[in-house]
Amino acid sequence: MFNKILVPLDGSELAAKVLPQVIEMAKTFKSQVTLMHVCYTPMVGETSPGTMKAAEAGEKKWCSAFMGKAAGDLKAQGVDVTTECVEGVPAREIIGYADKNKMDLIALATHGTGEVAWFLGSTAERVVTHATVPVFLVRVIEFKPPLLKEVYFTTPGVG
Repeated sequence: MFNKILVPLDGSELAAKVLPQVIEMAKTFKSQVTLMHVCYTPMVGETSPGTMKAAEAGEKKWCSAFMGKAAGDLKAQGVDVTTECVEGVPAREIIGYADKNKMDLIALATHGTGEVAWFLGSTAERVVTHATVPVFLVRVIEFKPPLLKEVYFTTPGVG
């Protein structure tokens, strides 16, 4: 059903939470998985060309190492996996790659980002609304109640 699955990863633990489901799908459908990272270095203020090139080189080096480790973890579990590191705007690159490479599914993790997401949108929202292939979203909700000592020692007027 899903012969080719694209999994965008941004290097965060949250994004990687989609991997257990992708591994199960890949094993079930004997899918080929492509892990993808989009290097995005927005221009901020006045930046010299040398600084931008250094930032891009650092990002590419990090991407290669990160993707190599992630791919190794999937290969160790019997998944056919490749990696891609590309430059550009994440949602645009994900959608374009999926279309150009005839992917059958895009799988990614998402989380509620609050009211800001209604105005700015998120990468996941842009992918869902513009992709030409099915998108599998894994909603990750992480709730960490504060420890008593964190509340006690950081709340003004307490203690």
